[in-house]
Amino acid sequence: MLKIRLRRMGAKKAPFYRIVVADSRAPRNGAFVEEIGYYNPTVDPIELKVDNEKAANWMKNGAQPTDTVRALLKKSGAIQ
Repeated sequence: MLKIRLRRMGAKKAPFYRIVVADSRAPRNGAFVEEIGYYNPTVDPIELKVDNEKAANWMKNGAQPTDTVRALLKKSGAIQ
C-alpha cells in the first residue's frame, strides 16, 4: 500500500520535512516513489508547499495520507 508521509531532512534540532509518496513498508527516510512538496515548521510563519494536483491524483489512485500529512493537505487546499 502507498502512503503519503513526511520524510525528515535537515540538521539535528532543525527539522525540515519533504512530503513523499512511499511504500508503507519502506523506512521513514528510505526509498520513495515521488516527492510532492515540503514542510518547514522551524520558520515563522511555517513554510508549506504542496503540489495539490499530484497529491489529489495519488489519493485518487489509492495512496493514503498519514494523519499529519492529511492536516497539512487540508491547510494547503489539496483536500476539503
